[in-house]
Amino acid sequence: MFSRIILLAGLLVSAFLARGFSQGFYERPPIDYFNAPVHDRVAELSRKLEAGEVTLEYDDSFGYLKSVLEALEVPISSQTLVFSKTSLQLHRISPRRPRSLYFNDDVYVGYCQYGDVLEFAATDAKQGATFYTLSQDEDAAPRFIRDKGGCLSCHASTRTQNVPGYLVRSVFADSDGRPKLGSGSFTTDQTSEFKDRWGGWYVTGSHGKMRHMGNTICQGDETTFDRDLGANDQDLSDNFRTDTYLTPHSDIVALMVLEHQTQMHNAIAAANYETRSAIHQSNQMNELLDRPEGFVSDSAKRRIASSADRVLRFLLFCDEFQLTDRVQGTTTFAEDFAARGRKDSRGRSLREFDLEKRLFKYPCSYLIHSRAFAGLPDPVRSEVLSRLTDILEGREESSDFDHLTPEMRRDILSILRDTLPEMKQYAIAKR
Repeated sequence: MFSRIILLAGLLVSAFLARGFSQGFYERPPIDYFNAPVHDRVAELSRKLEAGEVTLEYDDSFGYLKSVLEALEVPISSQTLVFSKTSLQLHRISPRRPRSLYFNDDVYVGYCQYGDVLEFAATDAKQGATFYTLSQDEDAAPRFIRDKGGCLSCHASTRTQNVPGYLVRSVFADSDGRPKLGSGSFTTDQTSEFKDRWGGWYVTGSHGKMRHMGNTICQGDETTFDRDLGANDQDLSDNFRTDTYLTPHSDIVALMVLEHQTQMHNAIAAANYETRSAIHQSNQMNELLDRPEGFVSDSAKRRIASSADRVLRFLLFCDEFQLTDRVQGTTTFAEDFAARGRKDSRGRSLREFDLEKRLFKYPCSYLIHSRAFAGLPDPVRSEVLSRLTDILEGREESSDFDHLTPEMRRDILSILRDTLPEMKQYAIAKR
């Protein structure tokens, strides 16, 4: 009996800590982040590479970059450029030699000129963000190496919703690209004020009278930027040698998509982790208290519901910053991105852009079609889709979703019913 009391106390402490996502909780079961098998796109490519099913070609200028982007189906038009020293190979990064980032729906690739490695972050449907490097050594057979925790010093914190994840940071960078962290920084997503975005980044595109922190460095006072100097820039060649990159652009639309996508991925991963942890602890309590197998406690249900709510808020662009001028990029990124969308019977897609008042025409994240969303545990995915149906059919009374007009709700619901088969089940079940 005494041992049962001790075990019960331990489980209650574990449950309490899990609600706050204590640091390193993902290293233990049921997550077991460092040991559980992963099936993300980089892991799949690595297995094919080792089996001799694919090869990577080395390029004298970019190493394996071009070949690996093609293998992972990452478009070159997604290139964004960051010059702040805020990543692994910081000694290779400066305003005269920015780091380039490329991405698709579930893979992020980082390249530094003269860098030792290419950097990768890939989304596993179950385990979330996983980090890798690939040596840029022509003489060695190309091999992906999974990170064993070094990346998580920055990529597992409140900035990533307390799980291994992604982030876009806006910093006050000096002339060498060093961030003046004493002046603060911003983790940016769709809700961020435009004026607080892209410090330490290059930005190409037009955005009217709106101003951001990109394309400029701090002068004198730590938080002084000439935002006009960096506004509506179409050509970065005065800042660095653009001909030494795959494209001369750092497209503003790609940056805005990147900001949304990174934190949407984090919200999905956080819901995945929390649900699995809640069910795991509920099962442990069932055994201890002789409750029926599969019983889900009220506290576990509340944790799952809270996770679903966070996903819904990101999914439906709650509190999205409202644009006051039209945004336009400088590459084919917007067209390339939109072309990959699942279309409904009327040819509409969640990837269609607005770029006059908001990011997307239909404010529901395209990542609802992702492998990460499909990989959510059934309890939380069902909760999200059920509530999403209520919101879009007008039964959800929360003011959090007042930004969705009746027309938007009808359009989103119609698109989802044609492109996400599960949605039809929930619509029928509600009737």
